[in-house]
Amino acid sequence: MRVEVVAVGTELLLGQIADTNAQWLGEHLAANGLSSHFHQHVGDNHDRIVLALRTALARADAVIVCGGLGPTQDDITREAMASVMNVPLERDESLVGVMQEFFTRRGRAMPENNLRQADVPRGATVIAQTRGTAPGLVCPVGQKVAYLLPGVPDEMADMFERAVLPDLLERQRAAGETAVIASRVLRTWGSSESALAEALAERFEALEADGRVTIAFLASGIEGIKVRLTARGADGAAAGALLDAEEARVRAVIAERLGDIVFGVDEESMEVAVATRLRAAGLTLAVAESLTGGLIASRLVSVAGASHWFVGGVVSYASRVKFDLLGVPEGPVVSAESAGAMARGVAGALGSEVGLAVTGVAGPEPQDGEAPGTVFVGLHLDGAVTTTRLQLVGDRTRVRNYTTISALDVLRRALDRRAAAGNVVA
Repeated sequence: MRVEVVAVGTELLLGQIADTNAQWLGEHLAANGLSSHFHQHVGDNHDRIVLALRTALARADAVIVCGGLGPTQDDITREAMASVMNVPLERDESLVGVMQEFFTRRGRAMPENNLRQADVPRGATVIAQTRGTAPGLVCPVGQKVAYLLPGVPDEMADMFERAVLPDLLERQRAAGETAVIASRVLRTWGSSESALAEALAERFEALEADGRVTIAFLASGIEGIKVRLTARGADGAAAGALLDAEEARVRAVIAERLGDIVFGVDEESMEVAVATRLRAAGLTLAVAESLTGGLIASRLVSVAGASHWFVGGVVSYASRVKFDLLGVPEGPVVSAESAGAMARGVAGALGSEVGLAVTGVAGPEPQDGEAPGTVFVGLHLDGAVTTTRLQLVGDRTRVRNYTTISALDVLRRALDRRAAAGNVVA
């Protein structure tokens, strides 16, 4: 079954709202083994909606249309669908009664405009509305079908789960097709998208020839590069087994060619990866931040249970705070020596086993003889201090955000090396 999604609304084209419906539908279609190769956006124009619907029906078995079912003059999806079906609209009096009851329960009079929502293309069936006033519609078009759903996300999701998905799965079974599509995302930091693609070129080609698993690369800004594996299997267990095997192969290739850049899977952010390792090691962490101004601490406390391993932080933006509070020697503060002293100083001041510190130049002007984008990360761990120099690019915001995740990655790698050496507290 090929399913296309058509989102109706000029506000989508103008960028006034994000199309979260298509994202949600794509995820849920894939989870149920339903392929979705195309998504369309179209404005509130009758002829263009008709064109979008006809295009979608020409290349898909089923079409899910979101939006344009409201009571106002620009809600014309029903009219466009009737044109595609070449049938008239007919008023369903039972729907009128349902809508009148909806307004009566709320102590309000129903506007005349709402009657438009009771107009149904001849031959279509109604998906009952349980949360608003706009009913959904199931519209047969030859051997194909179009589902018209409201654009309000919770109304759309309710109708999809209650009526659309069961109908799609029944059509899929009738066609003799059953499958599950599952995805897994490996999250990386420290490599470019092109370098990852080059390293995995042979796996990409092998999987294209096999056809059961695919690889895609998703550049995600300050969250790094994501490698998405997607598998199609007879059931969830089969798809999961394919993903397990391919994940192991991909991890091995990445480790061999690019090093320890995979830090998480699916929704495991860098801060979650760090938290997991700190808890496993029985360690607590304190941070000292200069140019990031609290961004590192903010990401750390976003993890549930952070109080078990995160002691706190010092935003030592002014040089005097570094000297007086963290014990940094007088002199230039944008240096490896300063970063190391900050890491040791914050661990001592706040009583943690681990200290992580950053100092650098966010820009736009140089400082202490260092160019904008120069950053030093200090790490105090097991009594030893190490420092890492980074050269980042971008404006102040990008440098500060890249510094945040890069510093956490320095800590993540150090904890991995510590665990590999067997130096883990139970």
